[in-house]
Amino acid sequence: MLTALVLICSTAITPDLRDCTRDNAASVMLLPVQSGNPATCFLHGQAYLAQTSIGQELGVKDQVKVICIRSEVVDASVLQLRAKQ
Repeated sequence: MLTALVLICSTAITPDLRDCTRDNAASVMLLPVQSGNPATCFLHGQAYLAQTSIGQELGVKDQVKVICIRSEVVDASVLQLRAKQ
């Protein structure tokens, strides 16, 4: 299964969208749903962002990057973040 990670990056910090990562993104959203294939995952990521206040208030210097990653990787990453807190 795949989970979408939506990154909002500023062109002032990362002019090239390929350089946008979780570490330098202004906002990071982890979708609460999982998808079976990459196309569905990507579309869910876009739709989820469009329904949020963050998505509706994007500025001209904001860039959106949707990354679909294996859910197991996300689960392990979230557990590591919680352990650090």
